[in-house]
Amino acid sequence: MRKKILVSLMGAALALTMAACGKSEETPSETNQTANGGTAEKIFQQSCSSCHGSDLAGRVGPSLQHVGQKYSQDEISGIISKGRGSMPGGLLQGEDAEKVASWLAEKK
Repeated sequence: MRKKILVSLMGAALALTMAACGKSEETPSETNQTANGGTAEKIFQQSCSSCHGSDLAGRVGPSLQHVGQKYSQDEISGIISKGRGSMPGGLLQGEDAEKVASWLAEKK
């Protein structure tokens, strides 16, 4: 009985962690409808703010308020693409990733 409870709790914790990092169970077309074509800030708010904070001050993930002082747009794009630390790669792709990388690179 204890094992079943422990497994259930671990599964719930994993599900919450994935949700907090911007993962969702939306189909690609639903994701494209909400993110593609949006402004960089809107894309960030939808996909990144749960970990990095809506004000970029950081939560589970680090603060991004001055990330442009530390990393270039290309470096930020690489982090978005490949991930870093506990951040999985590929949460944003294509034009959305480039828009957000450019916007974050301006944060000096």
